[in-house]
Amino acid sequence: MKKVLMLVAAVAMFASCCNNKCKCTCSDCTCCKDEAAATAAVAEEANEEGFESIFNGETLEGWRGYGMDVPPTSWNVEDGAIHLVGSGTGEAQAEGGGDLLYGQKLKNFELRFEYKISKGGNSGVFYLAQEAKSKKNGELLPIWQSASEYQILDNANHIDAQLGVDGNRQAASLYDMIPAKPQNAKPFGEWNTAAIVVFKGTVIHYQNGEKVLEYHLWTPKWKEMLDNSKFAADGEFPEAYDLLLNMGGENQEGFIAFQDHGDDVWYRNIRVKKLD
Repeated sequence: MKKVLMLVAAVAMFASCCNNKCKCTCSDCTCCKDEAAATAAVAEEANEEGFESIFNGETLEGWRGYGMDVPPTSWNVEDGAIHLVGSGTGEAQAEGGGDLLYGQKLKNFELRFEYKISKGGNSGVFYLAQEAKSKKNGELLPIWQSASEYQILDNANHIDAQLGVDGNRQAASLYDMIPAKPQNAKPFGEWNTAAIVVFKGTVIHYQNGEKVLEYHLWTPKWKEMLDNSKFAADGEFPEAYDLLLNMGGENQEGFIAFQDHGDDVWYRNIRVKKLD
């Protein structure tokens, strides 16, 4: 109850200070709309049973870089959202970049969040990720070699939307493996709602209020999917195969993380419900 009252107070305070912050006098200040929506959404979700906010809307407390102790400098907080300041390098991560990881492992959970992508932008949400090192040289492997990825993409303006098979690189897809259907992502610059459910191997992706895919980890079908993907044992990423086949490791748990793909992306209203 105390948390709910604090959030309601925060909404009221926002209404009184918004115009001062934006240095305008109008009653419907355009520059405040996004922040107002984010604040209202947090308050609306405050009573949702079992969900816990893992982003406070102001700082990156509780978050760090993949393989790091602190957040990469490319990530900041802007208008109540986590924002990656894109390097414009596409595939490569620039100096000061890196994937942003929530610092606690999760096992069975529902993750809810909102995202918006920049024009031509690409990002992703990893889950059940490990900070795994190569058996060959001891170096940290890229996070995508140990985790499933909920694809974040501007379908209309990024070439990846036309690659892969049957749209399996479009928004909300299990990247390069299962397409999100129906494909209902909003255009770049608009907020989408999203959810990922992981429960004893069953995984479900949601986008904008619709279930768009379901699959089952640690099953013969999962192995078949890996065998027919770019992560196959005899493919370019042989160490990824074992990690993904046994995703989550011995305890079947792992990290969630937001991908630095070099393009601006925003995440907000990030909440988790543990299903253990």
